[in-house]
Amino acid sequence: MKRIRTDIFNIDTIKRAPFAGALLVSEPFLDETYFNHSVVALVEFSPREGALGMVLNNLTAYHMPDILPCVERNSHTESIPVYLGGPVANDRLFYIHTLGPDIISSCDEFAPGLYAGGSFEDVLGYINSGYPTEGKIRFIIGYAGWSCGQLEDELEKGSWAVADIAVRPDDVITGSDDAYWHKILATMGPRYRNWLYYPQNLQSN
Repeated sequence: MKRIRTDIFNIDTIKRAPFAGALLVSEPFLDETYFNHSVVALVEFSPREGALGMVLNNLTAYHMPDILPCVERNSHTESIPVYLGGPVANDRLFYIHTLGPDIISSCDEFAPGLYAGGSFEDVLGYINSGYPTEGKIRFIIGYAGWSCGQLEDELEKGSWAVADIAVRPDDVITGSDDAYWHKILATMGPRYRNWLYYPQNLQSN
């Protein structure tokens, strides 16, 4: 994980252990294509096995019918965006949602009111029926993975801040790009307030 050398801008992050259901918020100058100004939903974490998460705010130019022929192409489905979750398994589709097992069977709750995965047949029926997706379900290609000890090492170096989910579950999957990073950062208290004023690109300052 590369970081731009900008020691004068660094803030000592509050050191917290990672946990499933946390949000990982990248420090302002993390110099990584996938992770610059990113917010990652940490779906799985084990000190012995590592971690799995998905970037929530990296919007792509694709929409659901572009990547899956089984999705009916119409004005509704063509408005459903696809996000890039990380550098691993970019040929696989994942989804995080608030719909729960009553609508998407076999899903797993990884944070209160937030679910990962579940029956794709149920998902397909949901979107092809024209039901709303914003704040309900987010489609993500790929994920971010850390081997045993790797995430803890990045946290120790200050690459990430560990944040609780301090917004409603539907707000976790609403919004995108840099505005989303700022939205989540604003919930993290005064210690991180200065991060809000750092440009995403140093050369723009």
